[in-house]
Amino acid sequence: MKKAALFLDRDGVINEDLGYVHKVENFHFIDGIFKLCQYARKAGMMIFVVTNQAGIGRGYYTESQFYALTEWMVSRFSEEGVAIDGVYFCPFHPIHGIGEYKIESLDRKPGAGMILRAAAEHNLDLENSILIGDREWDIAAAQNAGIGTSVLLTDQNNPMPPTPDIVVASLHDAVRLLFPQSVE
Repeated sequence: MKKAALFLDRDGVINEDLGYVHKVENFHFIDGIFKLCQYARKAGMMIFVVTNQAGIGRGYYTESQFYALTEWMVSRFSEEGVAIDGVYFCPFHPIHGIGEYKIESLDRKPGAGMILRAAAEHNLDLENSILIGDREWDIAAAQNAGIGTSVLLTDQNNPMPPTPDIVVASLHDAVRLLFPQSVE
């Protein structure tokens, strides 16, 4: 039986986007992320992170540094009672990548590669899944993959095309809209 999933972009959704975050001391969780994920779990959803990581491709940090930070991040979620089912990342950049990282990849959002791989590996029901992102390419990736609901987290009142299904100013607003039965 296929399961619905909550897909999360990392920088700008899980943590503050300070630009190429790759150290624990610069990783600041966005208010409401743990509660959002707790409600998704209560609703029976799996949780996946799908993140472009062009900083690797640009040579700003290594894959090893990314893996170490990811391990720490996943453990913090675990401490909050939330299991992350998978983290998918794309280190490639077709223009600014260096060496082996300078390629076009279907995984790089707005490509749907990371989402489709997660769906195939975990038997996911994308039509009943949700993606929350903070950039136009996140929403486009959700639409390209056939995800049923795309949510743009923004402090702007006019989202960029492609138009998301929902626009929220905070993750608390996302909880109220996506999981109304769970709100206390």
